[in-house]
Amino acid sequence: MTSSRVRALFVVVSLLILQACTVELYTDLDQRQANEVVAALARKGIPAQRESSKSGKITVSVPKDRFADAMSILSENGLPKQSFESLGDVFKNDGLISSPVQEKARMIYGLSQELSKTILDIDGVLSARVHLVLPENDPLRQNLVPSSASVFIRHKTTVPMNSLIPQVKMLVANGVAGLSYDKVSVVLVPVTAPAEANGDIQGYTSFLGLWLHPDSVMPAIWLVGGLAAIISGLAVWIFLLISRRRNGQYRIGEALPPSRRTASPNG
Repeated sequence: MTSSRVRALFVVVSLLILQACTVELYTDLDQRQANEVVAALARKGIPAQRESSKSGKITVSVPKDRFADAMSILSENGLPKQSFESLGDVFKNDGLISSPVQEKARMIYGLSQELSKTILDIDGVLSARVHLVLPENDPLRQNLVPSSASVFIRHKTTVPMNSLIPQVKMLVANGVAGLSYDKVSVVLVPVTAPAEANGDIQGYTSFLGLWLHPDSVMPAIWLVGGLAAIISGLAVWIFLLISRRRNGQYRIGEALPPSRRTASPNG
């Protein structure tokens, strides 16, 4: 067995062992979502793996014993961020003729998506949703039902969102035809962001550059020790195999007659 085959075998064994120790955290993420998730977990000392599929989507996995911690950290940071559709996506030509009711529903949905995406771009906003109510008014009626909007914003406590409420209401009112500023309501939900990790992580132990739960340290030691023993055994086996082959060649050379050993290849 050549050294390249040994390395390939070691890589395969390592991948199988790592795969058995991890669990999928999120699937069908785009590149930006996956990078944000991995970066947020890395700041907390949680190692994460990324695996791309044929469709270009990415799956993020974490160690089984850190799954609950990872979910808590991502929830507090509003990750992975929401993905929204644009008006172009909503009104993409599918070859079917839509009724006026369907067209209006698409328009309301598309506007809500666009406004939610814009609000989410505000620094400190973790998630945002905009709900629009655009009633179908009869112009012959005397009492018309006005349009209205409700905005839900989940944000970090470190961001003074109360001072931004007028700007948010103005943004939504100007983004929807016939919607007045007074008919836009905003609900703010502050979320305490987790503190950044400094030095040792409380309750966890550093092992080979990774932060592990105390219950996982001993299995990790056995895992590394087992891999080291396998590699050492393979190295000894390869050394003995090569030595036997060389000894066999020398013995064959010694067994040949002197005339055969000294004869030239052309003679």
